[in-house]
Formats: sequence, structure tokens, C-alpha cells
Amino acid sequence: MPPRFLILQTGQPVASQRRHGGFAHWIRVAAGLERAQADVVDVEAGEALPQHRDYSGVLVSGSPAMVTERRDWSERSAEWLRDAAEAGAPILGICYGHQLLAHALGGEAGDNPRGREMGTVDVRLENTAGDPLFHGLPDTFRAQVTHLQSVLRMPDGGVRLATSELDGCQAFRWGRATWGLQFHPEFSAARMHGYVRARADALRAEGHDPHTMSRNIGAAPVARKVLRRFIQHARNHGT
Repeated sequence: MPPRFLILQTGQPVASQRRHGGFAHWIRVAAGLERAQADVVDVEAGEALPQHRDYSGVLVSGSPAMVTERRDWSERSAEWLRDAAEAGAPILGICYGHQLLAHALGGEAGDNPRGREMGTVDVRLENTAGDPLFHGLPDTFRAQVTHLQSVLRMPDGGVRLATSELDGCQAFRWGRATWGLQFHPEFSAARMHGYVRARADALRAEGHDPHTMSRNIGAAPVARKVLRRFIQHARNHGT
């Protein structure tokens, strides 16, 4: 049997993008995993969490929810993730998953003081020497982002790996096998365009120009590479 991965689905895409599948589907496809290689647990819907030891690695999706809402399903997931991370399980949190990991491990997530970050942005790396996911990548690369909340304080022992103009923690590592990514490595340029269209009214109300933002959207292959490196690292982690 090929190594299996667990994807925790913490929410659904905006309505206009759901015809392309849910977040778990986007993550699985972008990660290069076959259907038989990934189990999906919809934690938002209350599905039970399995033993993390049954999986090579765990991926946590984004969500329209806010970590600061402290929803029951989110807090239960945070406790599970804390235990899994402390046990050394390979974990990758994306957007909401990134913030949830920080919260679970004793850090803080909350409203980004610089406001909404959306579109294709430049991510700048730091402290990545020897990091299995980021070492050797370009110092700056493009990535897709859409979020209102951020990691405001990393957990003790966390290492900041990336920043952007509007976010002071685009990525962090905790321990040897836990990573959080504020950016979305699973988003294609088409999905990013769909999100900007869906949020156009909110963007205009906040003083942003959706048309300018759309013109700047482009491919983000290096960000996708980070996701696939996690899969490879998790496969090799226990060997």
C-alpha cells in the first residue's frame, strides 16, 4: 500500500469555486496524491479525528472561519494537532491551518493589523538554511494569498521562515516536522481569480482595486513546490 496522508478539511471555498471541488481536493491534486493516498476528515462538519500514527503526514486546509471564534470543532482540532505535533507527526497547515497550528502550540492568531491580503504576492524567505521544505528555493517567490487573520505571535520554539509586505509570518516551522503556511500552495491562478471576483465588493469597500489585483495574478510554481516537498519529507520521515 502507498503511504497515506490525512487532510483535515476546515471549511469550503467561496460558492463560485465549489464546482471545482473542496479545499481537500485542491490540496490532494496539487500535492500529487492519488485518491487512495489521502483520507479526508471534514472536521468542520464534526467528523471524528483518527489516530495520526496511521498516516505518513497531516495537512490542514484553509477556511472562511476565524481561529479567534474558538468554534468547538476548531478547538478540538487544535488539541489533536498539538498532540500530533508534540509526538513528531509531520504536519503542514495552510492559511487557517497555519493559524490554527500556531494557536494550538501556544502562539497567537488574530486580525492582521495591515488588513486583508489577497492576490499573488511576493514571499520573502529567511532562516531557511537546512529546512526540508524551503532550503535552496529563491529568496523571493510568488504565492497566492487570501486572508484577514494572521499569526501574530509564533509559538515558543517556532522559526519564522517567510514574510510578505502585509504579513510578518507567511511561514514558520515548529520542531522538526511541523510547518505553517499562510499562503495557499494549492491555489492555481484560476482559483485566485475566482476569489478576487467573489470578494470584489469587499475589496472595493476596503479601498482596493479588484481589477488591478486581478492583473497581478500569476502562476506560483515555487509555492506549489513547497507543498510537494512536504509530501516527500513526510514519506521519508519515518524511514
